[in-house]
Amino acid sequence: MSAQYHTVTPSDLNALTISIFKRMGCSDEDAILASDVLQSADLRGIDSHGVARLSGYVRLWSADRINTQAKPSIIHETHTTATLDGDGGLGLTNAAKAMDIAIAKAKEHGSGWVAIQNSNHFGIAAYHAMKALEHNMIGMALTNASPLVAPTFSKERLLGTNPICYAIPAGSKQPLVIDMATSAAANGKLEIAKRKGEDIPSGWLQDKQGTNTNNPEDLKNGGSLLTLGSSKEMGSHKGYGLSAFVDIFSGVLSGANYGPWVPPFVSFLPLAPDMPGKGIGHFVGAMRVDGFRPIEDFKTNMDQWIERFKSSETVDGQKEVIIPGEPEARIHADRLKTGIPLIDAVYQDLQQICRDLDLEFTL
Repeated sequence: MSAQYHTVTPSDLNALTISIFKRMGCSDEDAILASDVLQSADLRGIDSHGVARLSGYVRLWSADRINTQAKPSIIHETHTTATLDGDGGLGLTNAAKAMDIAIAKAKEHGSGWVAIQNSNHFGIAAYHAMKALEHNMIGMALTNASPLVAPTFSKERLLGTNPICYAIPAGSKQPLVIDMATSAAANGKLEIAKRKGEDIPSGWLQDKQGTNTNNPEDLKNGGSLLTLGSSKEMGSHKGYGLSAFVDIFSGVLSGANYGPWVPPFVSFLPLAPDMPGKGIGHFVGAMRVDGFRPIEDFKTNMDQWIERFKSSETVDGQKEVIIPGEPEARIHADRLKTGIPLIDAVYQDLQQICRDLDLEFTL
């Protein structure tokens, strides 16, 4: 089944998204920031985490599970660390504001680390980690997420897709940006496959009996996503370990929920009983490169690192070796010029949101 797309300009999409967040009760500042996070995903080609997610935020707000007038506050702090209570607000804005705190601490003390509790889904991790790049810093962003992933040897959903992102500055080359789920695939990719009516690759999902499946619908029928590696023989225990690291840093360290208690992104699922923490958790950090060596020397060596990997001999059929973050940077440059393609299902979702909120649809 071929999907139909509607190409929209970034400015038009941004204006509509801002108006939706403002109608939800966000301040002008938060509406602009939240829209910027979503648009960064669409511009980078991470369509599963852009405006495709907007209807989910609206539904959570309608169910009183997102506080759009949140006042985040620091509840614990040292010179280089802090814990931020997100006041039940949008993770899109909470994580971005926490990263600003981390950067400010890094400017003064060399590094800054902020754990966030009482938050919600924070969009693409790269947005938050990449905020450090303009300050000649290395950025990091982690978040736990709704339990959809089974640990190695389990059929039970205990972990989220739990992404990790590092953003590392370079000189004349594009920054190196590693943004990855610790599951074999992000849930958003299953959502895109469902909307397109396509099967998914083997190794992404198991059904409720623990058998590999290519049907993305099996997730809602009791199945579970697999950790990075897909099977023990292929290293799923390593993906399990990485996911556990994200969950502990984001949830246990911050005082947020963790494991099976992380609140679901979908509004129709109830919250787990006896929740041990507050909301969804994130963890962000920034470190000054010049805390280790002169920044220009580092950037020179990063450019050399990138050039050497780009020039490596490829396997048959492959044109080039890809540097982490390179495909997204290319898509970003292209979509700024040609527009953002929205799959018809997302386009219709946006139309429905506007009808529900009594807003003019301007795309």
